[in-house]
Amino acid sequence: MAISSDARLIMSRHLTKHIAFRVAIAISLLSGCRGRERRTPDDTLVVILDRTIRDIDPRYSLRSQDTKFSRLIAPGITTVDTSDLEPALYLAESINEIAPLQWRVLLKSGLRFSDGEPLSASDVAFTYNSVLDPATKSLSRKSFVDRFVKIVAVSDLEVDFYLRKPLATLLSDLDFGILSERAAKLVPSQFIGAGPYAVDTFDPERLVLLANPYFASLGTPAKIPRIEARTVRDGNARNLMLVGGSADFCQNGVRGDLVEQTESRKRVQVVSGESAILTYLMFHNEDPLLSDRRVRQAIALAVDRERIIDAKFGGRAVLATGLLPPFHWAYFGGVPRYDFDKKRAMRLLDEAGYPDPDGPGGKPRFTISFKTSASQFRLSLARVIASQLGEIGIDVDVHSYEFGTFFADIKSGNYQMATMQTGNVGEPDYYYAYYHSSRIPDSESPHLQNRWRFRNARIDELTELGRSSMDREKRKEYYREVQIILATELPVIPLWHEDNIAVMNTTIKGYTLLPSSRFAGFANASK
Repeated sequence: MAISSDARLIMSRHLTKHIAFRVAIAISLLSGCRGRERRTPDDTLVVILDRTIRDIDPRYSLRSQDTKFSRLIAPGITTVDTSDLEPALYLAESINEIAPLQWRVLLKSGLRFSDGEPLSASDVAFTYNSVLDPATKSLSRKSFVDRFVKIVAVSDLEVDFYLRKPLATLLSDLDFGILSERAAKLVPSQFIGAGPYAVDTFDPERLVLLANPYFASLGTPAKIPRIEARTVRDGNARNLMLVGGSADFCQNGVRGDLVEQTESRKRVQVVSGESAILTYLMFHNEDPLLSDRRVRQAIALAVDRERIIDAKFGGRAVLATGLLPPFHWAYFGGVPRYDFDKKRAMRLLDEAGYPDPDGPGGKPRFTISFKTSASQFRLSLARVIASQLGEIGIDVDVHSYEFGTFFADIKSGNYQMATMQTGNVGEPDYYYAYYHSSRIPDSESPHLQNRWRFRNARIDELTELGRSSMDREKRKEYYREVQIILATELPVIPLWHEDNIAVMNTTIKGYTLLPSSRFAGFANASK
């Protein structure tokens, strides 16, 4: 017997209460067995993560979580770790155009890497040119080749960037971690930057960082001497560690529907804020079924996003209309919208040539495969969406996979429908990365981000104009049209922007939660 989406949401609420009860009982048992309060070392912030850290070298780190730690260790010439996502100077004292397609960066004086050696223009040139060098096999090389011709150190503190064409995104692009040339050439695997923290030990399951004593040249040295990041894949185990005292901090790793119960524990505090990260439902746009825009629009109309946000996130999410969050300077809200409307959805499917063969509850109009990661929370969301699509006659086969397998399938195009999240979307040029036809993955560049294989000549033209125009008002016009086209064509369905949620020990003070969800707040936090 099919389970309705209402029933699935009700079951989810009951399951949430049951899990919260089990967690509370487990904590009581643990406390009773130990006879005293559990706690982490006073000089260490224990951070728990829901997945492994793959690589913290900025040349090879593409995943959002990897970048969060990478920038703590090696910040860039600029930073986008700001409350409004606008780039700000970091290692740079100034950045000026000195000739067409030539920009000069003046570094701050007195900068030092975490090994005490000075940071100079030569290190900046080395970092960028190593990405441009095909022998390095950097995952960022294609985007760098699109932007830069060469980078040349002209003095100890001055470095010139030669561009291929006018680049409106330059300040955001310079948020790229700068490495010590001396250390990298001495030991190629060595990763030394000038951030508030330095690497002590690293493996995919555990990263230990120590406060950088030479950070005073950029700001106040970190107040917490040591950060230990551990991978804990099970969501219930993460909750248990936080409320039981064996972990201090977890950001966006506690299920949205369990935050309220976790927050009620006496030693835990919750900080939440707006997010620049989008959760979306993606389609393979070359699939014979999903290549029809009416089918994609019907699916959008059949997903009751407001109910899902209420039931699964406790209201801690904002409905999305596109890639950009509503607080972004380039956001345009006057686009076609897809509020929950089953009747309209069914009419669109009829028009597309997929009538209901025998009325509600009988044979499906068609069957579609829906892939998701093995996260129990993400799987539960997929099942609710599948149930809602079942109510308009679409049969959905939900398949969950370990993230590595899941992501490999997405990059290779081995899927019909799937859910994922973007990284931090600060610069509207992400529209180029996600939707320009040149960004469709292939065997040579599997990490490109147009994984839905969407092609639209006008989108190509507009996103190229958006990245080359130095006039912000013109950029707004270009991206306004981009947002209208994408909301009409729906190569992906923007679902919601989930709030950033940091669950932490009450002993943690002064942590700033950013829309980017990065960990820059660790530099000023205390314990």
